[in-house]
Amino acid sequence: MGFFREVRRNKKQILSMEECEDILKRITSGVLSVQGDDGYPYGVPISYAYDDGKLYFHGMPAGHKMDAIKAHEKVSFTVIETDQVVPEEYTTYYRSVIVFGKARIIEDDDEKVEALLKLVDKYSADYKAGSMDEINGKLKAVCVFVVKADHISGKEAIEFAEAR
Repeated sequence: MGFFREVRRNKKQILSMEECEDILKRITSGVLSVQGDDGYPYGVPISYAYDDGKLYFHGMPAGHKMDAIKAHEKVSFTVIETDQVVPEEYTTYYRSVIVFGKARIIEDDDEKVEALLKLVDKYSADYKAGSMDEINGKLKAVCVFVVKADHISGKEAIEFAEAR
């Protein structure tokens, strides 16, 4: 599994796993960070679905993200649920989650369909009737990824923790 640093703040600011997973299920976009070209970090905003310790997303079968994941399976993914600037206090009230895990490209068509249906459930739940036609029409052209979480942590501004 590896070594993951503890969240560096007062324990009242650390979110429970249940809170982290709730945020991951509700938020609609985040930033996937990979080791990019020439060792430079590469962060790309993506839409995703989260289910049972795994993130699912799709993309084109060629490009920076694809090349990076093929070269280095370890990734991180960050979502920000709340980002409330409080100018008079010179601070920001925030709530965020970060996931560390290993990404892989889903090759099996049945597993790809299952992953794409998770995305349909999240983003197009009212339009499921046409989802299989859409999926089947693009199945060979789309690349689907899964990230199995090795570590998930979240934290929030102390003001949110104290308000609970």
